[in-house]
Amino acid sequence: MKKNKVVVLGGSGFIGREIVTSLVSNNVNVVVGCRDPRKARFLEKIEGTGSVNIIQTDVTNRSDIKKVIQQADAVVSLVGILFESRNNTFDAVQANAPGIISEEARKAGVKKLVHISALGADRFSLSKYASSKAMGEELLLEKFPEATILRPSIVFGKDDNFFNKFSRMATLSPFLPLIGGGKTLFQPVYVKDVSSAVMRVLDTTETNGKLYELGGPSIYSFKELIDLTMQISKKRRLLWNLPFWLAQLQARCMEKLPNPVLTCDQLELLKRDNIVSKEALTLSDLDISATDCKLILPTYL
Repeated sequence: MKKNKVVVLGGSGFIGREIVTSLVSNNVNVVVGCRDPRKARFLEKIEGTGSVNIIQTDVTNRSDIKKVIQQADAVVSLVGILFESRNNTFDAVQANAPGIISEEARKAGVKKLVHISALGADRFSLSKYASSKAMGEELLLEKFPEATILRPSIVFGKDDNFFNKFSRMATLSPFLPLIGGGKTLFQPVYVKDVSSAVMRVLDTTETNGKLYELGGPSIYSFKELIDLTMQISKKRRLLWNLPFWLAQLQARCMEKLPNPVLTCDQLELLKRDNIVSKEALTLSDLDISATDCKLILPTYL
């Protein structure tokens, strides 16, 4: 790793902490920008030849971004939210913030910018999550066209919010819902493979201006992933086919909670497959062999 100082925005999250660990292990001094530094103190305990400095950062605040990326050789942006709240909207965090980040990175003379987006980002999607992700990519590239964009499918690993969530739900409920019949296709990608992709991108200029779709070696239906979760966690639950119209009624109630299990916007995402397109650049183009979730899930479920 040739970069001496790398700023990781959103470095305290599930994917971010894996990237920070890889950087510190490779003798990189990492600055983590996050909203609540107190919840990120665990990053300071990562062992390695590099170091970690945590700075309170609101990614929607230009002055915060300008401050955190000073003298950075590279910036890794993981800005994103799963659902909207009063203080965090998709437009502010996922659409506008990447534009601010790229503009300030350009002014600061940053040499490398890596942006973690999401598979399924689509300017014309009915999902605000997906459309705002696509808008964020566009605004980012306007100011920093040589940036590299990575779009992962659902990411799995020890602290993921997919397999762990359904395993917990199975502990509390005798049945699990198969939204839309469980037919939606996914291509789960290992968090360490995503981290490896970031490291490869940071180490070369050949990826500049390119977009990579990150998925695992296997494609699963939503039902197959739930079955796999139950099998590995050794739980037997009834699977209930939940049509989209009924799930919509439930989501309208759930999304009013502080930490909703399901929102109407997430339902829109479930109406489209979340798999790598045939013409896309992938992990293999970064010389990374994708890891199947069947090999890793038994280590933490």
